[in-house]
Amino acid sequence: MTSSATQVEAKTTPADERVRALAEAEWVWRKNEFGNAISWIDDDVADRLPAVSPAAQQARAEHWHALRDELDAIARDELSSVGRADLDVLAYQTRIGLDQIKHRQYEAPANSDSSPWNELIDGARRDYRTLAEADAYLAMLADIPRYLGEIISNMRAGLARGFGPTRITMIGRDATARSVANDDEGNAFRGIFATLPERLGAQAVAERREAAQRIVDEAIIPAYAELADFLTDEYLPGLPEEVSSVARYGAEYYADQLYEFTTTTLSAEEIHQRGLAAVAAILAEMREISNRLGYGDDLAALFAFMRTDPQFYASTPQELLNEAAWQAKMFDGVVDKYFGVVPRSRFRIEEPPADLAPFYTFGRGGLGLYVLNTYPLNQRPLYSLMALTLHEAAPGHAFQVAHAVENEGLADFRKKSYISAFGEGWALYTERLGVEMGMYRTDFELLGMLSFQMWRAVRMVIDPGLHALGWTREQAIAYLREHTAIGEHEVVTEVDRYIAWPGQAPSYALGQAAIEQLRRAAEDALQERFTPAAFHDAVLDLGSVPLEVLEREIRMWITEQATAAAR
Repeated sequence: MTSSATQVEAKTTPADERVRALAEAEWVWRKNEFGNAISWIDDDVADRLPAVSPAAQQARAEHWHALRDELDAIARDELSSVGRADLDVLAYQTRIGLDQIKHRQYEAPANSDSSPWNELIDGARRDYRTLAEADAYLAMLADIPRYLGEIISNMRAGLARGFGPTRITMIGRDATARSVANDDEGNAFRGIFATLPERLGAQAVAERREAAQRIVDEAIIPAYAELADFLTDEYLPGLPEEVSSVARYGAEYYADQLYEFTTTTLSAEEIHQRGLAAVAAILAEMREISNRLGYGDDLAALFAFMRTDPQFYASTPQELLNEAAWQAKMFDGVVDKYFGVVPRSRFRIEEPPADLAPFYTFGRGGLGLYVLNTYPLNQRPLYSLMALTLHEAAPGHAFQVAHAVENEGLADFRKKSYISAFGEGWALYTERLGVEMGMYRTDFELLGMLSFQMWRAVRMVIDPGLHALGWTREQAIAYLREHTAIGEHEVVTEVDRYIAWPGQAPSYALGQAAIEQLRRAAEDALQERFTPAAFHDAVLDLGSVPLEVLEREIRMWITEQATAAAR
């Protein structure tokens, strides 16, 4: 049992119980309202898709306004530390829901990185374990035409008011919908229930496979055909060319986006300036290694060599996957020194589906999964792979999410939710932690790590630059290319992601900076009594929280540790 669980048992107050009751009721409501779309780590199989019509959005807004009023009525001075954290996380989540509806973000549900129709395709690839799960999924399949119809209606309304992602970032994003509509080879919906266990009964399994294919023929392919035609003929040609969200939607929209992802009230200019300072600091570290390698201060020449020399690239996709697996096992050799709580959950390594690979990032991690994109192989450098594996797998996302899920002291609304500044900040922190853990074996791998650090630092420069400070797409691409050694393919897809997802990109470096600052405070206060394992457990025990909550809770932990040591 983690320390959070102990706190809940020892210090619960009546006000805490009120917050927890509201949180539990809210989680039940969300599960009913959104099904398994509510959490990226929930295994439940919903029997329907969420309603996304304007009327449904308005009903949710009314619900969240009422919840906000109830939370505001709770006396903070009557809450324990855990109760305050619960309240603040729930209040943050409620505000984000209201902000999204206020700006009618449901009218632009897709960006260069993700879309609801691709998420449905992912669901078709899932393994179903019981007949009850299969039956629930069949009911959800039958709901797809209604769901996609509401999405098309919303997107059409957004288009009419000029609300939607910048057109260039969406080029080609109709391909997956068209592939389903054409029933191309590899259509994921044709493989539904392929892994449904035969032990459930041959006839029962066959009946469900047949039922699924009837729904695919009669409902899903026609619905995807309508969607593909809409995207190709109407939506993509009608999207705005402007990259700046402030120019399109106003300063309040971008400020709310920044708050959602960074959980801070820092202005665009403040974030931009922090980014410039971080870039300068990392640049000095890069030049030190560049001089060691004989390139002096000529980072451009060094990066050109690293981008093009065959020694830095795997010969086959399997070689890249094998190297990542070996790196993950390296971490297993040092985990006990840096973490007191080691999650039971393991993760697998797999490639993204072939139809998504051209638009997919280098890697992504989550509970039980590390997705490693081998496409295009000559743009996936080995010198960056260790930093990526630490970030996405362990002790980054796969490890971090498992820690939260297995924490018995956290309510579901905290252990199964994700806040970007905390989650991405932690994962970025672990990349640099890899130096301390002895994970980087060569100067090129160190440069790969620093390139990844720079990559996230320049996001603080580029995101506000694009959305609030007048930067062009070409200017952003040139800046990212100049300051990092990441591949050209990644440079372009990254900038398009920043354009299409305002405010998300700065959350990584801001979150990392908060964790590193707190670690320095802990080291200064505890001196020789400081251990990385205790600090890391204290951070991860919180689940996923706004940075203000992280700061308060960890500084309280530092005080408690110092007091205990003085006894």
